[in-house]
Amino acid sequence: MQEILEILKEAGSEIVPFRWEDDAFYLLDQRRLPWEETWLLCKTWEDTFSGIKEMVVRGAPAIGITAAFGMVLGAREVKKRGEDAFSELLSIGQRLKEARPTAVNLRWAVERVLDAIKGVPGDRLYEKALKEALSIWKEDCKANILMGRFGGKLLPEKGGVLTHCNAGALATGGYGTALGVIRGGIRLGKGLRVFSDETRPWLQGSRLTCWELSKDGIPVTLNVDSASGLLMRRGLIKAAVVGADRIARNGDVANKIGTYNVAVLCKENGIPFYVAAPSSTFDKDAASGDDIPIEERDEREVLYFSEKNMAPNGVSAYNPVFDITPSKLITSIITEKGVLEPPYERDISSKIFGTSD
Repeated sequence: MQEILEILKEAGSEIVPFRWEDDAFYLLDQRRLPWEETWLLCKTWEDTFSGIKEMVVRGAPAIGITAAFGMVLGAREVKKRGEDAFSELLSIGQRLKEARPTAVNLRWAVERVLDAIKGVPGDRLYEKALKEALSIWKEDCKANILMGRFGGKLLPEKGGVLTHCNAGALATGGYGTALGVIRGGIRLGKGLRVFSDETRPWLQGSRLTCWELSKDGIPVTLNVDSASGLLMRRGLIKAAVVGADRIARNGDVANKIGTYNVAVLCKENGIPFYVAAPSSTFDKDAASGDDIPIEERDEREVLYFSEKNMAPNGVSAYNPVFDITPSKLITSIITEKGVLEPPYERDISSKIFGTSD
């Protein structure tokens, strides 16, 4: 873990959403931010499942890394069970994949750990799984820093940059995707101010994005989600950059609910709309956004605020937590493998999947 922290420190941000210390995995409870920084100990793979399901940790890359460490904890539990150990880990991996259905990084990370430990003797499963999980974490940090370098060049020399939800260090292994791009622009000397959509109903923009940008000394202004159009019309927004939870082969993007609205407003106001995501977020099995499952969560997340019902009794709520932004609304997709340009099928096939399809 120390090597990972050194990589992030050199890049300019040491914020991480989890820790691996003394053979133990800890999650920073993002439900408690910005009021308190509480670290929850995960003793079993079930603890990581709950951490993902209950939004202790969120953000596609961070969910994937957490699931990888869930496999590590599972490997520690089953390593002494001989021939049945790997089959048990297959079952654990399947359960972990069910924690959040939209974030493809979760599935990708679980399958990568399984591939790494296939054929490994039971007494070495834990050691091998841990090595792979740490590699996934380190690679994600390096990818985010590369995205920051590529994407930072695309941002304006000065002015406001809008972001939605939290696609920063807290949503990744560190540094961030969308916020990594903003960090990259600032490291180039650009005079940027972040405008952060509050992002109902979990308020990731106000609680998390504003928290981590403030920690790193980056200027940030909070706005309600519905103010973004007015900000654009008044000329306060020069670009928008968001993350992604899954990207289809045609470039359609699944991201936090409200992202589609931002993209439409950018199109209307002639503002570039960028998506930043690592290659692990691309889903080869999804031809378009129509193939991406959209998670729906408990209606109480919308109906209640600070444990108080904000609607009349008997009123129901619709709570999809992601939407699909069509590729035609996206100016560029920023990855660690370079900047993808439309038509996205071509660049995604060649740069992400390494094919000429």
